Amino acid sequence: MHRGLIRYSLALLFGVVAGGAAMVQPAASPPAAVAPSLSEYEAQDVMIPMRDGVLLHAQVWRPKGHVGKLPILMTRSPYGFTKARIDTGLSKAGGYGELAEDKFIFVFQDIRGRFGSEGEFVNLRPLKKTADGIDEATDTYDSIDWLVKNLPGNNGKVGVFGVSYGGWTAAVATVNPHPALKAVTSQASPEDMFIGDDFLHNGAFRLDYAWSWVSALETDGRTMKAFDFGTDDAYDWYLKQSDLADMDRRLLGRSMPSWQNFVSHPNYDSFWRDSRTSHMMPAKVAVPNLIVAGWWDQEDFYGPMTIYANQEKGDDRGLNYLVVGPWNHGGWRGEGSKYGPFELGGPTGQWFRTSVELPWFRYWLKGVGKLDQPEAFVFQSGSNKWQRLSRWPAVEGKQRSLYLHPEGKLSFDAPKSRKGASSFVSDPANPVPYRDRAILKPFMRPESNWSTWIADDQAPFTKRKDVLFWQTEPLAEDVTVAGDIEARLFASTTGTDADWVVKLVDIYPSDAATPEDLRGRQRMIANDVFRGRFRASYEKPAAIKPGKALEYRIDLHSASHVFRKGHRIGVQVQSSWFPLIDRNPQTFVPNILKAKPGDYRAQTHSVFYSRDFPSSISMSVVPDAK
Repeated sequence: MHRGLIRYSLALLFGVVAGGAAMVQPAASPPAAVAPSLSEYEAQDVMIPMRDGVLLHAQVWRPKGHVGKLPILMTRSPYGFTKARIDTGLSKAGGYGELAEDKFIFVFQDIRGRFGSEGEFVNLRPLKKTADGIDEATDTYDSIDWLVKNLPGNNGKVGVFGVSYGGWTAAVATVNPHPALKAVTSQASPEDMFIGDDFLHNGAFRLDYAWSWVSALETDGRTMKAFDFGTDDAYDWYLKQSDLADMDRRLLGRSMPSWQNFVSHPNYDSFWRDSRTSHMMPAKVAVPNLIVAGWWDQEDFYGPMTIYANQEKGDDRGLNYLVVGPWNHGGWRGEGSKYGPFELGGPTGQWFRTSVELPWFRYWLKGVGKLDQPEAFVFQSGSNKWQRLSRWPAVEGKQRSLYLHPEGKLSFDAPKSRKGASSFVSDPANPVPYRDRAILKPFMRPESNWSTWIADDQAPFTKRKDVLFWQTEPLAEDVTVAGDIEARLFASTTGTDADWVVKLVDIYPSDAATPEDLRGRQRMIANDVFRGRFRASYEKPAAIKPGKALEYRIDLHSASHVFRKGHRIGVQVQSSWFPLIDRNPQTFVPNILKAKPGDYRAQTHSVFYSRDFPSSISMSVVPDAK
């Protein structure tokens, strides 16, 4: 939901106020404009009244000396905006420099209860349940209504944009939209926090991220202060936390609303279902929406892809569009020539902003140019090619399965033997780290590189005894994958609960033709975790029967990737991913966040690969486009 919280929020939305928000005057008596030093824009603070009397703070930035009417571009966020950061973002070299150069009236608004805005902050506030209620959709409507009526020089057309939480507020702006809302771009928006976005994946709690987010955002509505771990290795710090349910009261001095929601809703109940973005958005698409996702988004990849797919069902007018690029969370706001050690063939972020985002708003808000926008722009990794597609997934390729075999072998041939399994001991006292140690405090220090952990080499983890590994022979020809990927795992445990983590990797050759820093590297293409207790139902978890081989279908989401000739395809399976994911006690308890130290026990897990239990990775394999 945020790109690395403090540091990355600054990059995404120009600024986070480190201390208290400056006092602002009511809109009736705006202060004098502040002339920025880098951009050609000037700023004004306003307070915008909502239907319930609450005033929301916003900064209005307009091009200096411009004569004539301009459309309004608005973004809404809980992360705060400093004038210096906005000024940098609107400069020629900034993340919104292309839009700024074309001239719009920009509005940056703090949502309820955050920084300069009045009211109560509610994380991902659900839709109102009464006619006179409020939610983010009504606040957006009221803000647009005030802006078009009170800002001089606007042309009556408004676009809403944003990344992460701002992408979510852009998505819900389409709920009962104001007539002046003509276009949105919802970028890296979460969709379902229990199934696949920031806080949980398939019921497994994203401990490190959730704690860092809650402790920074909910301790004080006027600040964004990083939690002091008191150590450089978050792995050790989290390993010592035995009472997760009470962490907020114990370490922050009081209950944090979101943390207690995590504790109170361990299963997929109405709390989670009602907060799904697609549950909020209208069934019929009425406002043009450019949905943007990054293949290696470490926070919200599931969100934009699922929102796009769900909105397609009601897109009778052809207003729902998709861009998927080679980016981490919000990476398209940067230059985008590289992700980790991987060259991307050019400045992909700059290309997106110039060739896609700017023409999008010029067309819908200014009536300039034509919309040369395919249904989907999709970046194919491995070949570093952009594809113009009439839909996503684009091709009904041949569905093929890569099967696990003895001795770590992986092939498209189904197993013929009646027996076959590999086992390992999963010990909660020594969980598999999600990256090389030391795992620095996420988000808070540049050297932690939280934004690029998916680019980390996965090869070192195969040296652990609690990570199973399979690989193909070197490929005789390119293998191109485009579409959904699913792991079909047959597995057992001696315990009564278990997590299953599956990674699909591209293994680079070790020869002299391969760049030195990529030789033997295992590049993660798809991944996810599944909490075993939810095998039959997310709503009603159940203990696993010890020793019984059960089938787990794990959504690894989608990819557009070319495994090159001479590379190998690899699969890793493990049962912990710490502290990205909290530890599973491996003994069934009703609520893992309330598990006691004695509940955590080492167990033996087995993955089967036989004729009766053919564990595999299913993916759509298509001919390589020449």
